[in-house]
Amino acid sequence: MGKKSSFSLNKLMAGTVGALAIAAMSASVAGAVTLKDIKDRGYIRIAVANEIPYGYMDPSGEAKGAGPDVARAVVEELGMKPESIQWVVTNFSSLIPGLQANRFDLTASEMAIRPERCQKVAYTEPNTSYGEGLLVVKGDPKGLHTYSDFKKDGLKVAVMAGADQLNMMQKLGVPESNIVTIASNADAISTVSTGRADAYAATGLTASELAKKSDKVQLAPGFVDPVIDGKEARSWGGFNFNKDSANLRDKFNEALVKFKKTDAWKKILVGYGFTPEDIKGASEKTTKELCSEK
Repeated sequence: MGKKSSFSLNKLMAGTVGALAIAAMSASVAGAVTLKDIKDRGYIRIAVANEIPYGYMDPSGEAKGAGPDVARAVVEELGMKPESIQWVVTNFSSLIPGLQANRFDLTASEMAIRPERCQKVAYTEPNTSYGEGLLVVKGDPKGLHTYSDFKKDGLKVAVMAGADQLNMMQKLGVPESNIVTIASNADAISTVSTGRADAYAATGLTASELAKKSDKVQLAPGFVDPVIDGKEARSWGGFNFNKDSANLRDKFNEALVKFKKTDAWKKILVGYGFTPEDIKGASEKTTKELCSEK
């Protein structure tokens, strides 16, 4: 009886270990999605973070922005109808965790390609390039012109959770006590106009769009892009995917690179306020270069 019980226990343990191993293997590829998978199920899930002009939902519920408009063209090139896209709205700071948890298949928010992000998600080649900006209260009473101004005592700058501007402020030596974190761009105007922060740091295009929405704020006059690690700050935005979804990313990337050679791609970017320098800059660096920068 003892031997039989021991045998049964060992058998049970072996079965449990095997089941756990299979579950672990399944979990490791849970985020893997191929183009065939997408076509078989008949829809593709694309996330935006409600940031104008990169990726957002307009009042009618339609996805707009440089990311969504280009994504529609690429999805069509891949043999699917744009109507097959299921748009997901989430906070910027939830984009990468959402990809890792397989809540959507890719993001169309023009998230800047950074080495630390390349460790977590897989990017396409750059779709856009853009510089920095600063939203201040009307009249700019404190004379704010650059991110380095916030190293001074008593000045506070707001940044969006998960955005690149926090890293920039840290590299410039701005004290943590001078930085106010907000959840989304939608909170920027009230944060600045009520004095919770003296300014909001964001990309130039985002700051410009926010300035159009209220007569209580404006772009900082004479703004100067910050110099980070000896280089003027400029970002390159791309679409990103779960790292396990290499097939889908590669197919999407091939179609994107092809589409970037068309006038239709340029027309989309121009329509959202990207300058000729931004459009030219979008092809000046590769994702490989951006992911390996220090």
